Amino acid sequence: MTPIETAVGRIWRDGRPVERAAYVVGAVLFAGGLVNAVVLLVSGGTWLGPVSLRKAVTFGLSFGLTLATVAWATSYLTVRGRTALLGSFLFACVAEVALVTVQAWRGVPSHFNFETGVDTAVSLTLAAGGGVIVLAGLGFTVAAFRSPGAMPPSRRVAVRFGLLVLVLALATGAVMIARGVGEARGGDPQSAYTTAGALKPLHAVAMHAILVLPGLAWLLGFTGWSERRRLRLVWLAVLADTVLTVVIGIEAFAGIPPFAAPLVCTGLSAAAFVVLAGTGVLALFSALRGKEPGYFRSSNA
Repeated sequence: MTPIETAVGRIWRDGRPVERAAYVVGAVLFAGGLVNAVVLLVSGGTWLGPVSLRKAVTFGLSFGLTLATVAWATSYLTVRGRTALLGSFLFACVAEVALVTVQAWRGVPSHFNFETGVDTAVSLTLAAGGGVIVLAGLGFTVAAFRSPGAMPPSRRVAVRFGLLVLVLALATGAVMIARGVGEARGGDPQSAYTTAGALKPLHAVAMHAILVLPGLAWLLGFTGWSERRRLRLVWLAVLADTVLTVVIGIEAFAGIPPFAAPLVCTGLSAAAFVVLAGTGVLALFSALRGKEPGYFRSSNA
């Protein structure tokens, strides 16, 4: 086995029970998203609108990845009440994906839908689940800055910034819900979807920094490079991700569609994306040719 394959196996072996549960559940949610994608493609259904099966696809894929990534990235932190914190995050992710999927298959909106008692209960439960996810994300972020555990600087920077951007994504989701609920309660459900949907690009871009940045730092651990060199590359990725997130955020709050943005905004976001992708490609190819230094083991080891 290659060092990378060995390290992946060690992540599972060294994982705490709640972390292993998160890996398994994350895989199930991700697989569910793939199944819904196949159904949507085969059925020829629409990818647009609040009742599209697309929502079951995106929620399954996104929450599946996020759950497993958060469990892995935070396994290196010293967190009080880790089981309760990660467990609540896990159950909230499952509830979000399950309820959105059920509503998509029923052909009714999952969010901002107060037409019936059942729909109202689902909408309120989704909002409450989002609140739990935000609080858990904040808990892990505080732990990352107060008790980062035994990590090299490059990984510490990646985990901290990844969690910060994840909290931004979750906060954006909370703003989307608050805006949408206000419009829907005011008797204009269509406006609720339009108003909340304007922030989707920011929510989507920020959601997976917790996967990209710690993943980059992890790959760099197999390159044999000096820690100073790894740290510089991680900071470059952080800078690129910051520029990308800020530009998309400005466009989102200004109500500018990503593909109709001014040339300067498009150029900045494109350049940031290229730099971010380039750091990942460089890390991957260098890792495949390098040797594992041995200090990227889980804190459980």
